[in-house]
Amino acid sequence: MLLILFGLSLVPAFAAGQVVEEIIARVNGSIITRSEFLRSKDQLKDDVKQQDAANADKLFSEREKDILRDLIDQQLLLEKGKDLGITGDTDVIKRLDQMRKDMKLETMEELEKAATAQGISYEDFKQNMRNQIITQKVIGEEVGSHLNITTDEQQKFYDQHKAELEQPESIRLSEILIEPEKPVKPADKPAAEKPAENATVDPNAANGGNPNPQEATAEAAKKSAESALAAAEAKANELLKQLRAGASFEDAAKKNSAGPSAAQGGDLGVFKRGTLAKEIEEKTFAMKSGEITDVTRVKQGYIILKVTDHQMAGIPPMKDVGPKIQDALYYDKLQPALRAYLTKLREEAYIKIQDGYSDSGRSANQTEPVETSAAKETDAKNLKKKKKKFLGVL
Repeated sequence: MLLILFGLSLVPAFAAGQVVEEIIARVNGSIITRSEFLRSKDQLKDDVKQQDAANADKLFSEREKDILRDLIDQQLLLEKGKDLGITGDTDVIKRLDQMRKDMKLETMEELEKAATAQGISYEDFKQNMRNQIITQKVIGEEVGSHLNITTDEQQKFYDQHKAELEQPESIRLSEILIEPEKPVKPADKPAAEKPAENATVDPNAANGGNPNPQEATAEAAKKSAESALAAAEAKANELLKQLRAGASFEDAAKKNSAGPSAAQGGDLGVFKRGTLAKEIEEKTFAMKSGEITDVTRVKQGYIILKVTDHQMAGIPPMKDVGPKIQDALYYDKLQPALRAYLTKLREEAYIKIQDGYSDSGRSANQTEPVETSAAKETDAKNLKKKKKKFLGVL
């Protein structure tokens, strides 16, 4: 809505032939406009509100100074991605297709319609996703791949953060839910089978002499439900037999489970003690990782549960939290290494900042471009492209 209102406010200026856009920074052959800066500013306001509504103003004032820096960072990384031949096209297609599946849509056209219905420019959405993928890949190749985490560093981190690593007893569960088939409602009888109007009908002749048709219908429905329930139990027991013979629980869940977790191979997530139904908790918390329960009756039908992981209370051994420690150390090292890399890219680039704006990531060794007529023509062309794209969104 903010973008639309901002765009509409520009229309009279366009009509009057006034200058409606301002270039606030030039990074090599690319430009950053004031409207991009303002959109990033609005996005930051939304982000800090979601992160910590009580301290949103404080967080915004702390990070506001880095808005232009971050826009320049992105432009430098995108240009580096182009130099490295990273397009992100394949990854964009994969992510969009996964999004389509998660939203249970049949085609990519339906995904585009869903985005448009929410007021989102599908092309801008794809471009933002592509930019994100490119920058992530550049950071991974140019910075992350050069980081080294030693065994001594991992041990030191483990020793210093044992209190934070302490955890309550928990299990990770997967399920296969077998629901009984719903009975098919009987169709209305054909007109020929219905008694003629005003005909004399023996009330005891219908339904095999049963004087109450409603009771007969209820009895038939009860027998149908019992039959469906028995079939569901038989299917669950057959699946349990296959699982204990070595069949894949994940594959069986994807093919047979009626639960919402079927697409994830039945994965239900992690549960601490006291969060499950008493009967289920008593069974599963007494099991080891990899063990499978018997078929259990539940409201929806029958379930088979697998304990995919069982973590005991206390401080886990280092081998169990090794990946978490490596991730923590990686990100601790990544931030300063990335800042140093971006400083290097700045020193190799030509960056010009408009008066009144500042780049908090500026290096003392940066070189500002010399203003020439050719550079001004390039700026004008780039600005024209951005204006055309913006009006296209409107």
